[in-house]
Amino acid sequence: MKLLLHPARVVALVFLAAILAGTAILMLPISHAEGIVTPWVTAFFTAVSAVCVTGLVVVDTGTYWSTFGQLVILLLFQLGGFGIMTVATLLGLMVNRGFRLRTKMVAQFESRSLGLGDIASVAKLVLVVTFALELLVTLWLTLRLHLTYDLSWADAAWSGLFHAVSAFNNAGFSIHSDSLMRYASDASILLPVMAAIIIGGIGFPVLYDLRSRFNDSRHWSLHTKLTLAGTAILLLGGFFTLLLFEWSNSATLGPMPVADKMLSAAFAAVSARTAGFNSIDIGALTRESWALHYFLMFVGGGSAGTAGGVKVGTVAILILLIIAEIRGHSDSEAFGRRVSASAQRQAITVLVLGSSLIVLGTLFILRGTDFPTDQVIFEVISAFGTVGLSTGITADLPESSQLMLTLLMYIGRVGTITLAASLALGEHRMPYRYPEEHPIVG
Repeated sequence: MKLLLHPARVVALVFLAAILAGTAILMLPISHAEGIVTPWVTAFFTAVSAVCVTGLVVVDTGTYWSTFGQLVILLLFQLGGFGIMTVATLLGLMVNRGFRLRTKMVAQFESRSLGLGDIASVAKLVLVVTFALELLVTLWLTLRLHLTYDLSWADAAWSGLFHAVSAFNNAGFSIHSDSLMRYASDASILLPVMAAIIIGGIGFPVLYDLRSRFNDSRHWSLHTKLTLAGTAILLLGGFFTLLLFEWSNSATLGPMPVADKMLSAAFAAVSARTAGFNSIDIGALTRESWALHYFLMFVGGGSAGTAGGVKVGTVAILILLIIAEIRGHSDSEAFGRRVSASAQRQAITVLVLGSSLIVLGTLFILRGTDFPTDQVIFEVISAFGTVGLSTGITADLPESSQLMLTLLMYIGRVGTITLAASLALGEHRMPYRYPEEHPIVG
């Protein structure tokens, strides 16, 4: 019992409980558009994708599920993105204005704040930012959809709410069969969605740091500086590279005016880092653009946000380690700070295990399907990175492969949190050290 109460394991178990509850509700006839029982694999896949804020689907969200079913999906990805442990902590805060030590520790591993004393402040920030931004984007989208696209107020409000919550939580679910392709030339739709994706995915520790020391960048934490710098590089690099690869592609950006090309390339660069929406046909991208997506999806967003992937900070730490090794420096340094050896070991562990899971998942699916390897790799990385983009093969995969994707989604969302927390908690000094040797490398 003591092992189960480990904070990192509690996070994993509660996410699993939410998935099972969501599966049971989605199987009910009331959740189906035609009032019939949903097959358990379909319900389970959808529940995992929603709780893990992925967005991969095996059925069309807008037509297969009833309004009740869509509401259940919305609540599941709101819960998954918000962080189940953060929700529990907020409820405790509102009831008795206090925290027990274990509750603080559990919340810390989901919110990934820097200290136990900051939990209340971080939890409040999560609550305020989440609902304030979702409300603003909902109102904007509702007005735009009603005034420009002639949707009734009720339909516009529901579509606005669903897509606003999905965007902030980087969930990628849409009630449109073409995701957001119908709005490819509408900056008034795509720009607020992009803003919600970036703010939700940058990570609450970064938002907390910015709120506390917005005008004093010198005292921002190294995590904040690495995340902001890495995010800017990935967004700009993804934008210009996609423009280069897709500029003349007649199936994607080719026929568009220059302004629309810029808009769609920017949206694709933002969404590829775990949001899962698309304004152009992913299946029609060039192979080079697919390869770019592999990298963007694998890296993901910031730690302790709604994004997935191995996280920007993790990759940044590895790059700093490589630079230090090339220069012959004993320490990895950035912005006048030294990266701890434990953080470097944790980053390497997360990256190696994440890469290994992608290889194993790819081999498993390839063994049971005839789909091209590049499409399978895209699907596997999208699942592990909790992105939700697809080249269009998800629904056609056999059930065994779909279940493999659910495992990858769960590990991608919960496993990285659990692993990082376990590594941090499990670290302790040995009372002795063995003699050092230097094995040959390379």
